[in-house]
Parts: sequence; structure tokens; C-alpha cells
Amino acid sequence: VTHSIPACIGGMTINSKQLDESPVSIFAVNKCYETVQDGTFFDGSGFAALVREGYKVRSDVNITLEFRTTVVHGVLLGVSSARVDAIGLEIVHGKVLFHVNNGAGRITAAYEPRGTNSLCDGKWHKLQANKSKHHISLIIDGNLVHTDNPYIQSTSADTNNPIYVGGYPADVKQNCLTSKSSFRGCLRKLVLTKGQHTELFDFSRAFDLRGVFPHSCPRAEH
Repeated sequence: VTHSIPACIGGMTINSKQLDESPVSIFAVNKCYETVQDGTFFDGSGFAALVREGYKVRSDVNITLEFRTTVVHGVLLGVSSARVDAIGLEIVHGKVLFHVNNGAGRITAAYEPRGTNSLCDGKWHKLQANKSKHHISLIIDGNLVHTDNPYIQSTSADTNNPIYVGGYPADVKQNCLTSKSSFRGCLRKLVLTKGQHTELFDFSRAFDLRGVFPHSCPRAEH
């Protein structure tokens, strides 16, 4: 076995002697939570990087995920290219923004909760972001937002960089994100669909994880 165990270990004794809980060195190990939920916890300091060889959005992609946060700013997901082509999902001032640039210019679908409702209330919210050629839409908790796109001739986002979730490294360019704030909270059920191909992403398989704990979310923020 060459990989770590996604679990909590406690009360370890060797030869009937309790093991000291303060380690000499530590790597990619965090505290365990008494009560947890399924999902991935982002501590607000980092990101997860998926698809090392680069994800190609092209003409169509449908993104679904569920998120839970108490913070009003944070990157959810970004896929970019070295040029302007990119897509991005982020929370800014408590609104969810879905940006797409097919090469001709950035367009944005924005969802703003009404009244006293908040997306940053620590409860789970369902998000679906859809790009179909030059059409983009955003559905949050069943509420649909469309946006007009003046660039109808431009239909393909020719991305070739990894999928960054919850943030991105300082030296990486993201053409469809306005925020640099890493997400703090929990994500689960991240699925990207292209045509008949549906991919559920397991964060424990990310090629780079910083400040991300792939297998559990604390029930309450600490």
C-alpha cells in the first residue's frame, strides 16, 4: 500500500504506553472532527487542482456542485487558458457569479439571493452552471438566471489548464475569476458533464491539495 489512509486515528498505545500526541514532524495531517458530514473541507488558505494535463471546456459543459459556507467571498472553480478563453465560478459579496469567455469577451450570469435569504448561511446550496456554445445559465437552489451574450459567433472556450477548485496558486492566471480569495467551507458532489460523458471528481485524487481535507466536513465551522 503506497497511499495514506483517509481516516482518523486516536488513542494509540505501543507496549501498553500511550503515544505522545505532539508529533516531531507532520505532513498533510489535520485534526479530526467529532461530528462530520460527507464532502470536502476547504480551510480558506488554498485550493485543489484537478486534471493535471488540462481540461478542455470547448463548446459545452455543465457543472454541478453543492456548497456550504459562512464567508461572502471565495473562488469555487476556474478553468483557464494562456489566452483569454476561460470559465469561472465564484462567490463575491454573497452573490454567485458564473463567467465565460469564448475568446471574444467575458460574459457573466449572476445570482443574487433576495431579501434576507443568504447563500452564506452555513447551509447546503445546490449550484448548476451551464455553458452551451454562446449561451450560459446559472441555477442556484432551483432558481434560474440567464444572461444575454452579444458575442454569438464565438462559441468555444479553448481551455487547456487544470481545473482549480476553491482557489488557485498566486502564479497561475485565471481569466474568468475576479476574486483571489480562497473558499472557506465545504463542497461536495462536483460533477462536470460534456455530452454523454459525466465525471464525478474525487478530491482525494487531486494532483495538488493545499488547505483542503478531501474526506470530511466539520458539521460546524471552527
